Amino acid sequence: MSMRAALAALGLLACLPLSAAPVSEAALALHRRVLVLDSHIDTARLLERPGWNILERHDAARDLSQVDWPRLREGGLDGAFWAIYTPQGSRDPQGQVAAVEHGLAQLMRLNDLVARHPRQFGLALDSEDARRLAGEGRHAVFISMENAAPLAADTALLDTYQRHGLRMLGLVHARNNDLADSATDAPEWHGLSPAGRALARRAHCLGVLLDASHASDEVFDQLLDTSPVPIVLSHSASRAVTDHRRNLDDARLLRLAKKGGVVQVALYSSYLSQRKDDPRRAAALQPLYAQLRRMAALQPAQYQALAAEIGEVERRYPKAQASLDDFMKHLQHVLALVGPDHVGIGADWDGGGGLAGLEDVAQLPRITERLMQAGYSETQIAGIWGGNLLRALDRAQAFAKADTQGYCAALR
Repeated sequence: MSMRAALAALGLLACLPLSAAPVSEAALALHRRVLVLDSHIDTARLLERPGWNILERHDAARDLSQVDWPRLREGGLDGAFWAIYTPQGSRDPQGQVAAVEHGLAQLMRLNDLVARHPRQFGLALDSEDARRLAGEGRHAVFISMENAAPLAADTALLDTYQRHGLRMLGLVHARNNDLADSATDAPEWHGLSPAGRALARRAHCLGVLLDASHASDEVFDQLLDTSPVPIVLSHSASRAVTDHRRNLDDARLLRLAKKGGVVQVALYSSYLSQRKDDPRRAAALQPLYAQLRRMAALQPAQYQALAAEIGEVERRYPKAQASLDDFMKHLQHVLALVGPDHVGIGADWDGGGGLAGLEDVAQLPRITERLMQAGYSETQIAGIWGGNLLRALDRAQAFAKADTQGYCAALR
């Protein structure tokens, strides 16, 4: 019995939070039938938080978390790419060592999550695993990386990560690193660095899917032009709808689709809307977020006090959140532009994602209902919710196994 079928029998999926109501029975039933995947969540960082239990239900407003086992069940999320996120630090030897240690610690936590909770979670290495785990009522944990700073000092570490489950690689985050330029930083390499080019090539040879979200337009162009397999955008949106440097213009989205790639539309307010936060919000949150980055060193009571302080700032200066309507404008623009075979969803839960009325993973069926209302078929919705992304992963892994053109011969 699948996770969604089991939930249907227990009546759990119908018990969505009031903010998510109403969702029709038809939408809930379709949501249960299709394989639902998310290409980018940042929940791995919460695994280092003392006293936080992923098997318990939490509340986004009170303890700053959007994903846990009860809400995964409620939202019918069958699997996700759990990102190993490393904040971009200094690029000197000391900073590189810190990045290596941080990345490996996150990798260990993800593997430990699966080992400690085998009834709820399973490590997914390919599309077959994702479908099998969903059929067993378990959540498929794919491992990805956001910001390849942990690999900058020694790109051969990619092999280690791949052996321990890494299946998607994003080269850069909000600042340039030693591998590539960021979309939100001034050009340094004008695309990929030599080390970045070598790392991208190695990823292809290991069957690791390349993710161009957060990368500059020049990096995107170079990856797309040189990659023998499709690449993806794990959590991005449309620049034609919202003019943000993290989004992609229509011409690039069309080129991505022509080469078999997929754009996973994010639920991140800044990418979806031009609404601006009160500047006092960022000033008040900055020192608190600096403490939050050291959550592993905090006692549970200290974390709760910090979360309460952050919550008070949130109440005083509410975030200028985008809405589900804003998200659907992006999603439907991209769907109309490139077609439903090249679009998916990457919410960015626990990394800043979430919208007014779509605050956590439990409310995902609302998106399915909107897609049904827009006239998309069950087959198309199944592709958007995971089939398109898995097709790109299949092609990346098939290339690594076959390598009929000798692309990887020099690296073996």
